[in-house]
Amino acid sequence: MIAQEHNPEPNNPLGIDGIEFIEYATAQPLAFGALLEKMGFVSTARHRSREVTLYRQGSMNVIVNADPRALPQSDSEQQPTVISAIALRVRDADVAYRHAISMGAWAIETRAGVMELNIPGVHGAGDSILYFVDRFQDFSIYDVDFKPIPNAPVNPPAVAGLHFFGVVQTIGRDRSPEWIDFYEQLMDFRLLPQGHYFGVLPKGTLLESPCHQFYLQLVEPPDGAAGLQWDEQLIRVGLGAPDVLAAVRELKQRGIIFIDREPTQVNEKGALTQLYKSGVSFELVVSDLESKNA
Repeated sequence: MIAQEHNPEPNNPLGIDGIEFIEYATAQPLAFGALLEKMGFVSTARHRSREVTLYRQGSMNVIVNADPRALPQSDSEQQPTVISAIALRVRDADVAYRHAISMGAWAIETRAGVMELNIPGVHGAGDSILYFVDRFQDFSIYDVDFKPIPNAPVNPPAVAGLHFFGVVQTIGRDRSPEWIDFYEQLMDFRLLPQGHYFGVLPKGTLLESPCHQFYLQLVEPPDGAAGLQWDEQLIRVGLGAPDVLAAVRELKQRGIIFIDREPTQVNEKGALTQLYKSGVSFELVVSDLESKNA
């Protein structure tokens, strides 16, 4: 699976070309892996030296990291599963990294072990990381760090045309200007007009990636939420589907449960899964990836 480089637009100096992977950190890799399989993902490779598994479907890569060093610190008895990283596909990872640092981003310490690939990255929301990955040659990061699972398909097809649509991030009250500036200055994201929303959860602020392939949704705590624990973190992945209702039907057959009551009732614009015990949910949003990339 090799990405084809798009000629970067003048307002896309990093050559961002979509999401390369989403990484989850979890203490329950088998249970979370089973949930991903219900969502249509297939485990295709395992890390050569760590408890890390690569799941794929269509154009999407999801990394499940159960390495103890990657797990979030939590006081609760049931440790949550969290989105620990987003990897952005870029024209040149080193150039993207140096640009982000020059604009004020905080570098992360290298986490690569012996004979492991060092992926450049900066600090994101909470404890998350923003990685930069270039994949425009006959080589990928997975060729170095991962070993294929015997008899597993290399490129399993997407269920109902699913693809990455965006990520939802919770932020502190009145922190929207700071986070908007962060994404605009570092990566040239574009703020969408107020009231412009997708799916069934019209909240917060939307930012569009410079490659027009995915979005970030920033959500402040609701009014009257005094005492509510509201950390700054990445909380949910949005998946695009050309036909949401068809995708819902297929995923229901696979065992996925959707919330079907107001205000998040399933409709042709989008759908929201239940919040699973690990603290994970997925959102579907109507999106035709092919027309978006045309």
